[in-house]
Order: sequence, then C-alpha cells, then structure tokens
Amino acid sequence: SHPPQARVSPMAAAGSSRRGPMDDDKLTFETSAGVDVVGSFDAMGIREDLLRGIYGYGFEKPSAIQQRAVVPIIAGRDVIAQAQSGTGKTSMVSLSVCQVIDTNIHEVQALILSPTRELATQTERVMQAVGNYMSVSVHACVGGKSIGEDIRKLEAGVHVVSGTPGRVCDMIKRRTLRTRAIKLLVLDEADEMLTRGFKDQIYDVYRYLPPELQVVLISATLPHDILEITSKFMTDPVRILVKRDELTLEGMKQFFVAVEKEEWKFDTLCDLYDTLTITQAVIFCNTKRKVDWLTERMRTNNFTVSAMHGDMPQKERDAIMSEFRSGTTRVLITTDVWARGLDVQQVSLVINYDLPNNRELYIHRIGRSGRFGRKGVAINFVRKDDIRILRDIEQYYSTQIDEMPMNVADLI
Repeated sequence: SHPPQARVSPMAAAGSSRRGPMDDDKLTFETSAGVDVVGSFDAMGIREDLLRGIYGYGFEKPSAIQQRAVVPIIAGRDVIAQAQSGTGKTSMVSLSVCQVIDTNIHEVQALILSPTRELATQTERVMQAVGNYMSVSVHACVGGKSIGEDIRKLEAGVHVVSGTPGRVCDMIKRRTLRTRAIKLLVLDEADEMLTRGFKDQIYDVYRYLPPELQVVLISATLPHDILEITSKFMTDPVRILVKRDELTLEGMKQFFVAVEKEEWKFDTLCDLYDTLTITQAVIFCNTKRKVDWLTERMRTNNFTVSAMHGDMPQKERDAIMSEFRSGTTRVLITTDVWARGLDVQQVSLVINYDLPNNRELYIHRIGRSGRFGRKGVAINFVRKDDIRILRDIEQYYSTQIDEMPMNVADLI
C-alpha cells in the first residue's frame, strides 16, 4: 500500500516541488578520485522495480548529492557525504538501501540511525514509497511508540530498520532486533546525533553489528567527533564533500525586522499574520517554554496556530505534523526539533522569532523552506543585541539579509 506521503501535494502537482533538483548544479564538490557524476537514475544500474518506485514517487532527475553518492553506496563502498536537509539526502538513502537488500531474506539487512523520531519515520515513509514495487518491509524503531509493536514487527521479519539510537540500542539488547544479517549501517545527520548526546548509543549499536559492515555517514558539518567515528567505523571511505562556502541559501529571500524590545516581536508577528497564512509558515523559537508562551499568547489574541516541541508526547507530535502536512494548519510554532530533515513541501515562509543560537542551525531552519530550488522567504526578528549575530550569519554564508520591505506578501 502507498504511504500517505506518496500522494502528490497540490504544490507538487503544479510542478514546483521535488520534480527538479535544487539549483544545485552550482554546488562544488570535493570528491575522492574515481567518483563519477551520474546524471540520471537509469544510468545508476538500479533494479527495474525500484526505478518504477522512484519515478512513481515523482523523482525525475537525481539531485547533486544523489548523482555522486548513490553509485558508490550501491557498489558497497563506505561513504562520507556532506549534505543538509533539502538536498535529497533522505531519498538518496532510501533508494540506495532498497537497491542493496535482498527481499527474499526476511531479516534486517540495513539499519538507518537518525537523530529525531520525525526524521526516522520520514525515512521509513520515503523508503516504503520508492520500494513500493519490490515489497520492501521497513519499520521505524523510535522512542515514544509502543515497545510491543516494535517487538511484533521485528519478530515478523523486516528488511530495514530506520530508528533513533536509543530505541534501536534497546531493541538490540533485548535480542528483538537481530543484527547478524545487517550489512549496511547509515548514520543520517550524524553531527546532530552527536549534539543530542547519542554518541555512546551509536558506538554501542556499532559493537553489535557484523565486522564486514558497510557504513554510510551523512552530515551537514564535519566536526572532530564525526571524523573520529569515520576513522573508527570506516575503511577507505569515498568522500563527497560540499566545499565549505558553497552550502547554499540560493533561492531564499532573507530579511530582518529590527525590533527594539523583545515585547515588540509579538506585535510584529501579529501584523504579519495575514501574510503568513497566504501559504504555510514555520515560526522558530529557541526554547520550548517560548514556544508554549507564544502559542498561548497568539491563541488568546484569536490567531490560529499549532505548536510542536520535543517535550510533547509522540502521539501529539505526530498528529500536529500530519495536520500541518495536510495543510489543515497553516502556522506552526516550533523549536529546532523541526528544523532537521523534515519535508513539508508547502512551506515557503520561515520566521526566526528568535535568531538561532549557532550559525549551523540557521541553514537548517531556512534551507527547509526552499527545497530543491523552491523559492522561499525567511524573516528574522532582530533585537539590538542580535545585529552582531545576524551579520555573522551573513558573512558565514556569504549571503545578504536586507530589511523587510513593505510588500513582503508579494514575494511569497
């Protein structure tokens, strides 16, 4: 059965979504010798029933990272790929994994670890969609869902597990997730998994896996801890790295609104509300408390908004996400838990109610709204003491952030 995500959204039907890869011909890569750029899915040596699933899902041409990484992964090489959300990395993982598993063997053959439940379930969905014609069974093993359900699914036999490190580790230790047939480990958003304190669990999981394992690591940034993992887990990896200054905010119009006091942000947001609901908008705050406070205050003033952060029960987060995905809710207030890897096609406006605490998070929040070259608008609320951070972000990404014009609604 098709997962819900496989239905093409109204935006996609208009031909503006995942049909064309990001304007990423402009990206420059530093790759290991011998990495070819393969410009079409047909030329990748992918099995017929998987190609049907890829085209059926609406992909036409591989994105830049897919053109470089899929073939080495399929060939069994260890791969380090530098990619952030919006580059087609989730579908790159999904189709590579579908290609390498043997559906006649009813055991787990590939394990994908992600930092958040949302990303792990999204990967499960994309994989079910592209693997639709080859009867791949995938199960998302994530915290907050019933352990009984995990045990039932795993004992029935699945080919791929997509999960968060804590729950996967737990399932392996309970001997419910059997690891003897696992030949591929994918670490998605590895930098974020480390930031979230999953380092020990990742090493734990790795210890339980067979020795002749293939490892693929995907990360937007490559700090020291990541390089340590690559040296311990990988053999002669193929490196596909975007040149530092080429990580792109292309196609994004970025603005700031100067607010003298914190309190003025709220009034500014209320003034912008009608503009927000033209499409769908995501509003980022730096803390869960701020999300709750802002949501409460917007509702008191009769504005319809939904909210999500990491302290909410999983069921509630799922419900909020699916309402937002389907377009039932138009404005989502959230923390950075949402910024990583989540694919909601309609979002063309992002508001940073609070500027992010570090530069890397900026591209994760903003890169979100201009997927694959979809145009997007980002508006940053900036207090006096934030100006320095804003200029720092501007310089770091060699981009331009101008004062918001009056006619911002026309740009969305």
